[in-house]
Amino acid sequence: MKQIADLLFEARMLKDLKRSGYAFLGNGKESIADHCFTTTFICWIMARMVPQVDKERLTAMALVHDMAEARTGDFNYVQKNYARVDEAAALSHLVRDLPFGSDIVALVAEFNAGETLEARLAKDADQLSFILELKKLKDTGAAFPDRWLEVIRERLKTDIGNQMAADILETRWDNWWLNGYTE
Repeated sequence: MKQIADLLFEARMLKDLKRSGYAFLGNGKESIADHCFTTTFICWIMARMVPQVDKERLTAMALVHDMAEARTGDFNYVQKNYARVDEAAALSHLVRDLPFGSDIVALVAEFNAGETLEARLAKDADQLSFILELKKLKDTGAAFPDRWLEVIRERLKTDIGNQMAADILETRWDNWWLNGYTE
């Protein structure tokens, strides 16, 4: 069980590691764990909206898609031009003593390949998580989100991902809270 405790502490580390792209974008902050939670929750919703999807695989894929970043940190698009991350080695070391380690490796490989329906949905959820953050920043007065929202929307591959993005962009970030507000 020590391997499980190690894995749990390693997964918990994602709460302390920040996503690096916000420094380049000029505003915002988010931990890798924050991002993974939102991505997983989006996948959970997608799994209920797309009947033919393998629900467990989709949500599990979202949950572990950035696990290697507990060891590598988060490399954004600028950093990836100059430094190489050996995600495969990080993941291999992370799971080496786990009886279900091959499950994690397979889910991350499937996500990275982006060929299955579940992987395409998970990749869209990954981008939708970022769209949610940018939309909140835009609604609260940040100057940069519009430019990046266009770039990220172009990454979406599924109909449901595009529908969700359109609805997110048409909805104020605080609408849910103000809807039905009374004093």
